[in-house]
Amino acid sequence: MARTFGQGDAVAPRDKVLTVPNALSMIRLVLVPVFLYLMLVADATGWALAVLIFSGLSDWADGKIARLYTNQSSRLGELLDPAVDRIYMITVPLTMAAVGLLPWWFVALLLGRDAVLAATLPLLRSRGLSALPVTYIGKAATFALMVGLPMVLGGQFDAQWSRVVLAAGWAFLIWGLAMYLWSGILYLIQVRMVMREMPPS
Repeated sequence: MARTFGQGDAVAPRDKVLTVPNALSMIRLVLVPVFLYLMLVADATGWALAVLIFSGLSDWADGKIARLYTNQSSRLGELLDPAVDRIYMITVPLTMAAVGLLPWWFVALLLGRDAVLAATLPLLRSRGLSALPVTYIGKAATFALMVGLPMVLGGQFDAQWSRVVLAAGWAFLIWGLAMYLWSGILYLIQVRMVMREMPPS
């Protein structure tokens, strides 16, 4: 007699764990302590830069693959990818500030903005929301910061091209920081609108 397959006989595509995007995200996560070692212990700026470049390219690749191939998209990926991005956005600026490549006020503005937005999560949850949609300006700000940070790191070499890279990196960082702070203000405005228009759940 032919067997009838039920829902429990196969893993639903959205419940997959072993996907290429998830593998890339896990590799990026493992590379975080490697980056810390290269910067803080080994003083290997070139290898640390290579880690950041690989992480940026793999971050772009896993998102592209997940969008193009439905069998590569998963719930785990939707949580893991932004979580790893957030770890990098905290770890890399802190590390670069610790070795004197970024001013502490720059890092304080970045992390202060995130801390303020994190403080609004209980308010959103009281309205039955886990978070608000990410805005395009927020995505552009994150992109500019993730481009600018490795460029500033690449600007530490003793060569003429390195000075050009450093100047371009700081242009990305300043523009990215401005958009990052502005997107935070827009997010707070959205939170206020939610609090006024949605009753507590």
